Amino acid sequence: MIDVDAGLNDNSDEDSEEAKNTPLRHDIRMLGRMLGDTLREHEGEATFNLVETIRQTAIRFRRDGDPVAGQELDAILNRLKNKETVAVVRAFSYFSMLSNIAEDLHHNRRRRIHLRAGSPPQSGSVTLALERALNSGISGEALEGFFEKAVVSPVLTAHPTEVQRRNILDCQLTIQRLLIERDRTQLTPNEARHNEEAIRAAIQILWQTRMLRSVRLTVHNEIENGLIYYSYTFLSQIPYIYAKIEDLLERRLGDQAPPVASFLRIGSWIGGDRDGNPFVTHQVTLHAAERHSALIFDYYINEVYRIGQTMSLAERLIRVSDELEQLAAASPDIPASRIDEPYRKAFLGIYARLIATSQRLGHIITPRNQVKAGESYADSAELVHDLDIIIHSLKKNKSHWLARGALRDLRRAADVFGFHLAPLDMRQHSKVHEQVIADLFAQSVHKTDYLSLTPSERQQLLLDEITSARALYSPYFKYSATTQSELRILKMAAEIQHRFGHAALPNYIISMTTSVANVLEVVLLLKEVGLLRVGENPRLGLNIIPLFETIGDLQGCGTMMGELFSVPYYRKLLESRGNEQEVMLGYSDSNKDGGFLTSNWEIYKAEINLTEVFAKHQIELRLFHGRGGTVGRGGGPSYQGIMAQPPHSVNGQIRVTEQAEVVASKYTDPEVGRRNLETLVAATIEATLLSHETIQADVVRYHQAMEILSSHAFSTYRNLVYETPGFKQFFLESTPVREIAGLYIGSRPASRKPSDRIEDLRAIPWVFSWSLNRTIIPGWYGFGSAVEKFVQQSRQGENGLELLQEMYAKWPLMQTLLSNMDMVLAKTDLGIASRYAELVTDVSLREQIFSRIQDEWQRSVKWLFQITGHRELLEDNPTLARSIQIRTPYIDPLNHLQIELLRRYRAGDDVEQVHRSIHLTINGVAAGLRNSG
Repeated sequence: MIDVDAGLNDNSDEDSEEAKNTPLRHDIRMLGRMLGDTLREHEGEATFNLVETIRQTAIRFRRDGDPVAGQELDAILNRLKNKETVAVVRAFSYFSMLSNIAEDLHHNRRRRIHLRAGSPPQSGSVTLALERALNSGISGEALEGFFEKAVVSPVLTAHPTEVQRRNILDCQLTIQRLLIERDRTQLTPNEARHNEEAIRAAIQILWQTRMLRSVRLTVHNEIENGLIYYSYTFLSQIPYIYAKIEDLLERRLGDQAPPVASFLRIGSWIGGDRDGNPFVTHQVTLHAAERHSALIFDYYINEVYRIGQTMSLAERLIRVSDELEQLAAASPDIPASRIDEPYRKAFLGIYARLIATSQRLGHIITPRNQVKAGESYADSAELVHDLDIIIHSLKKNKSHWLARGALRDLRRAADVFGFHLAPLDMRQHSKVHEQVIADLFAQSVHKTDYLSLTPSERQQLLLDEITSARALYSPYFKYSATTQSELRILKMAAEIQHRFGHAALPNYIISMTTSVANVLEVVLLLKEVGLLRVGENPRLGLNIIPLFETIGDLQGCGTMMGELFSVPYYRKLLESRGNEQEVMLGYSDSNKDGGFLTSNWEIYKAEINLTEVFAKHQIELRLFHGRGGTVGRGGGPSYQGIMAQPPHSVNGQIRVTEQAEVVASKYTDPEVGRRNLETLVAATIEATLLSHETIQADVVRYHQAMEILSSHAFSTYRNLVYETPGFKQFFLESTPVREIAGLYIGSRPASRKPSDRIEDLRAIPWVFSWSLNRTIIPGWYGFGSAVEKFVQQSRQGENGLELLQEMYAKWPLMQTLLSNMDMVLAKTDLGIASRYAELVTDVSLREQIFSRIQDEWQRSVKWLFQITGHRELLEDNPTLARSIQIRTPYIDPLNHLQIELLRRYRAGDDVEQVHRSIHLTINGVAAGLRNSG
């Protein structure tokens, strides 16, 4: 898709390339030329020539397959001095970054060309999803019911693979904006010169800005980083998507178009997720809620002021509704110059009320317009009501167009974001809850054996205490630091709900849920802080969400939920929450536990099992998918992933985590962000309203085959990772996992415990490490052996390969699994990986384990081709194949340098420049791969 062979400072023309990619090539060349000029100016001609030599040698090695070039590349990189190393790493890292900007712009450019040409809507768009639904006979009434019930919620999380600093992200946005200006505006020669100068200035800022953080991120930093995506994308693009849906339905259904309830909302874990993060305290959680609320009030106040300034409609020229007259008359501050402008008066009143509400909530604001104090809004519904009065009056009195645009978007934003901006989830590990409950029982009623009780004994004890009127906690007893901290956080949750509304903090997630008692422990803790009101008709103040993460827990989750629903008191609690129960499924830990194939299959089976259990107990199921950015953590294209879910498991409601660097790549650019949000909405519409049961008659056969495949893959993966002596040493020495721990890329420790055991390592650095050394075994290992054994052991009269080919042709799950694995296998580079393996000091161990990885990769590629009929990786995705082909020569030198730097560092050369250079290479490789964690 990109051809950048011209280099950093080459002005030659391309001989041949599709016309559609000419603008992209031009952008890449221009940015590369400007980066080259900056490099020459700041580092000198010798450094520029060095970078160019490395680049050209890497291209010969990668694209031409020249082994001599590979030797030359090694020789050049291995003899670099520390100062030269820093310059080379930064040059290649920034070139990847600039290429990413150009690629994103080109995707937007191609999409706009299709739209202007009137091309049919693309798969994954809201337009096509709604047209398919309407063409299938779905009525307006049915659509209204869908929107009323639907929940589509990407949930932002703060995980330690987001390596970009805010300053660098701002520079990228500046360059992006300037490229868009060049692309969409006919600039005069002078304007073009100024534009180019501005791009050069931004690149100079990049070059002179420190790429790495000097201190570790705090949770406060992570909260602020999460908030920037609202100003970049969410505040503008979410109302845009709703308006698009409304307009399409109006065009198709006219006056019968149904109202569209606000079903798409952004969630957040940042500041509420304390699982393994000791830095998330009660003050931090409060700070997150306060910052959320302050941001949305700043938006409302500015928008109301801005729109109100345009509403100069005069009484003598218009009519208004009685409600609008009353709203205008209630304005506390009406200048004489505005006395005959009812809409402006109404906006002044809303403005004054927003100022008063913001002050009541404790925000520090500087009003753009000094007004007399207004009456505080009780909640956001009152704000929506006032905006509705204005909109209805405009529509009734020949001002229809004024009721659309910015005013309609503001009204939708008020309904979506409320006074809290985003629902903040809380999360904690079940083992922590056990410790707190044990401490409470020991101190309060002198029952010291809680941790030794059986699950059923715990369950009964908890139910007795939950239904009791007494409180366990007493301020006169001395509790452990953990107990005090947990109770402070829960008390703060109750305060946040009281201050900002229940929607501000609606969910409590229990990591590593294994039993009914784990859920009841949280129920009891919520009772202790007033978030459960006991009595004949108890009311629960939060949704309690069990998270099933390991293979064993996924296999048992249906049974456990059935047991939970059989507890009469818990059923009463669910009635107070609308008879809905959310369940979260963990892709990352299940993958680390059982490998790629088994993790995906067990999650699929868990969804089927949960759907059946919930239907039996007549409980509404909402699934929360704990996915990461990479395939090894459940990532991959969202549309295909949702469409591959089991029938009836989506049912109009889905939440999904958006983690790490994926947040930046998906939601920094508003157009890219809108498409990603649309994809989630479109897939949810289609998966819910349209039939996709393509394997009805073959369900048993296909499921049996997947069960056998999963069993073989699980054994192969577990044998390597957990049963091979020395594998931990191989992992620690052949990846930069220990060095990652020193990179200031997140507030959370890399391990749940102070241990280097693989079992204790978080899934994120596990996957991140394998991505950096280009082995990426979490995304494919075990597949080849599983298929080979399946085909060899096929029962008499059955052709195992033909069955797998049939499954691939007909079953969305199989198509998605193999498509995602195809992508990972294409990104895997065993040549680079073998160089990392050379860092393993035990030669015998290195050869034994790496040869197994090589053999399994070859088997996996072989059987992937056999099943799909492809002859090369990414055969059906040429755009991605081209992107990887072009990116790789610019990532290769960073990998080679990282290996040499790791060798030096581990040999005792731990000077600051070596340490910093290692971290720079981690940053650069992550930028080039784009989804590394």
